[in-house]
Amino acid sequence: MGIDTNIADYDWTAALAALAWQAELGVTEVMVEDAIDRYALPDKQEPVLAKAKPAAPVVHEVAKPDGVQAAKDAAGICGDLAALRAALATFEHCELKKGARDLVFCDGNSHAGLMVIGDAPGRDDVVASKPFMGAAGQLLDKMLAAIGLARGNEDAATSAYLTNVLPWRPPGDRDATDEEIAMMQPFLARHITLVKPRVVIAMGNTACAALLGQGSVARLRGTWAHAEGVPVMPMTHPTDLLRNPAAKREAWADLLAVQARSPK
Repeated sequence: MGIDTNIADYDWTAALAALAWQAELGVTEVMVEDAIDRYALPDKQEPVLAKAKPAAPVVHEVAKPDGVQAAKDAAGICGDLAALRAALATFEHCELKKGARDLVFCDGNSHAGLMVIGDAPGRDDVVASKPFMGAAGQLLDKMLAAIGLARGNEDAATSAYLTNVLPWRPPGDRDATDEEIAMMQPFLARHITLVKPRVVIAMGNTACAALLGQGSVARLRGTWAHAEGVPVMPMTHPTDLLRNPAAKREAWADLLAVQARSPK
């Protein structure tokens, strides 16, 4: 049903009443003068604007401190071993320090020609506040004695100086992470510079990683390398020698090489 739209103008009230009346009559279409092509496309379509999404909140990330650079800065200004120890004691960028009971720094004669570097303190080391204690330390003492050295000797020519890459004990005696090694490496490099050893023994994978950039002592042992301008002999750690006594033969050969190169 349709209705002619040729009607005089209405005010809005009259128009609304007329529309309501037409709806009651059943009007479904509005008739116009000209036919409408319902299939024709408009000449120009208005662009459909996407509904704008609310802007995501801006999150400002807090920059994580560069622990390696902080270690370089702290170690670089240390003029002696006491200052280096104090720098480690106040270094807050390594997570190991937060859960560690104590700092294990060194043992032996700091004027010795031989410097032995291990991986990290164990339980016995923390109790004694010295590196290489317990069963592993006892074995190391026997190894040093076999080539005429001892950590407690006052004579630098017959003594040895002992330390570790990490001054704090890792939880559960786990291996050091790459991040921890990288963070402690500047302190270790400064340690070597201050002690001025003639020869260094890198005991175990962590020491090899920190000094030589490779963490496999099994491939490196028995061959001389250099780090911080000092000859380095990679050797199996005493803890691993206790687990694998057959490796003591190779360790003895390495000790003889160290003895031959050590100053008299």
